[in-house]
Amino acid sequence: MQISTATFVNSSVQPKKALNPPKPTFAFIGRSNVGKSSLINSLLGRKKLAKTSSKPGKTQLINYFLVNKAWYLVDLPGYGWAKVSKAKRDQFQKTIANYLLYNPSLVTSFLLIDSRHTPQNIDLEFIQWLGSHQIPFSIVFTKTDKLSKRQVEKNQTALQQIMHKTWESLPVFFQTSAIKHQGGDEILTYIANYI
Repeated sequence: MQISTATFVNSSVQPKKALNPPKPTFAFIGRSNVGKSSLINSLLGRKKLAKTSSKPGKTQLINYFLVNKAWYLVDLPGYGWAKVSKAKRDQFQKTIANYLLYNPSLVTSFLLIDSRHTPQNIDLEFIQWLGSHQIPFSIVFTKTDKLSKRQVEKNQTALQQIMHKTWESLPVFFQTSAIKHQGGDEILTYIANYI
């Protein structure tokens, strides 16, 4: 899929039940500081469309981007250890849950996981939550340029082995690097199959 247009539409603290006009939406979610905004910018070929920061918790609203005038990319707040108050973290969790559970235009979500780490409990818990609520998702390993391909494969295999204990079938996995612009074409091709 070629990206011809990608524009910011709006931000909201509450999930929008229907965008006008309604179009397929694809949500991007991940732990704070996983590199979500950088990947979105790389994916859409725009340097500053999604705001990036070295400080976790930069994305605090639901951000909507209209792509090719055909579908929405939705940037959700990060979960986890963002340096904000407990009340704000709780609000993030509620916002994320409400969007994923009650948005009829959601086609699928992309769960971003930092490829540099072995499986983290916070990611495993979120994976189980998605599964228990039957929310379709894929897993996107980020920052693969930071370590060897062998180590990326090792960490991905470790996660898959844990998931195999409770999952009959696994979601699709992607390996990406926003710095090297790798993996984006595969994600866009995957999205194109649903539009």
